Amino acid sequence: MQLLVFVLAYPLLWLVSRLPYRLFYAFSDFINFIVYRIAGYRTKVVRDNLKMALPDKSDEELKTIEKKFYRHLCDTFLEMVKTMGLSKEEVKRRYNVVNPNVVRELEKSKTILVVCSHYANWEWNVSINNYYSSKGYAVYQKISNKYFDSWVKKVRSKWNTTLITQKQVVPTVVKNHRDNVRGIFGMVSDQSPQKHLAHYWAEFMGIKVPVVNGAEIMARKMDLAVVFLKVSKVKRGYYNAEFIPITSSGKQTEKNEITDTFLRLAEQQIKERPEHYLWTHRRWKHRNSVPQEFL
Repeated sequence: MQLLVFVLAYPLLWLVSRLPYRLFYAFSDFINFIVYRIAGYRTKVVRDNLKMALPDKSDEELKTIEKKFYRHLCDTFLEMVKTMGLSKEEVKRRYNVVNPNVVRELEKSKTILVVCSHYANWEWNVSINNYYSSKGYAVYQKISNKYFDSWVKKVRSKWNTTLITQKQVVPTVVKNHRDNVRGIFGMVSDQSPQKHLAHYWAEFMGIKVPVVNGAEIMARKMDLAVVFLKVSKVKRGYYNAEFIPITSSGKQTEKNEITDTFLRLAEQQIKERPEHYLWTHRRWKHRNSVPQEFL
C-alpha cells in the first residue's frame, strides 16, 4: 500500500516541481483555497495559537494573519516539492545568505550547530551548505511511508547535505570529532517534546512550555559553536537568511543560556512577521501542566 500511494503521488509531485513560477504559485493559491476555505485544515488550532501567542492583536488583525499564514503554508509545502527541479544557482538566487562569513570563520576551528524555528521556508534551509566546505547535516524526522521518506531524503540532500535522525546526531558528532572532520548541523529546535521527556520548561511567546534543549546539551558537552538562522521572506519565492551567533564555545555558556537565547530570537522573528510561523503546530498544548519546579 505504501508503494502504491507513492507511485500514484510521485507523477503529480514531479509535474508540480516543473511548473513555471507563475503557474506554480497559481496552483499554490488553488491548494490554499482547498486547504483553508474548503477543508478548514486545523483552523481551530491556528486560531487558538494566534490568540494565545499574540494577545495584543485585535480579532481583525488575527484574521488577517490567519489568511496570510495559510497562503504562506501552501507556498512552503509546494516550494519543498519545487526543490526537485531547483539547480544550485537558482536556489542561491531565491534563498540568499546575507552574511555567510559568520559561519566561514567559525568552521575554521569548530563544528557548528545551526538552530532555527519553523519559520519562513525551513525546507530550503538545507541549501546553506552550498556556501561552505564543512560537511553539512540536517536533522529530520522519519516519515512512516518508507518510499516518501526516501524521496524526502533525496530531495533535501541535493546541496551537500546528509539527513540524519535525532538519535544519529551525537554519534555523528563524536565520530567526526574522532576523525577530525568538522560539520555543520542544522536543527529545527522549536518542537514540542513529549512532556515526560522534557528537561526544561521556559516561556515562549509569553507561555510556559516544555522545550527541546538537545542542541544546548550537545554544544556544552562537546564545545560546539551555535548560530541562529534567521530567515525572512522578501516576497513570494524569495528569502534572505541571516546568521546570528549565539556562542562560539558551548562550554563557556551557563546552563539554559543557549536555549533561552534561541527562544528570544525565535520570538523576535515571529513578532516581526507572524504570518510566516507554523501556527498549525500544537506548540502550547502542555501549557496547563507545568511541573511545580518550573512554575
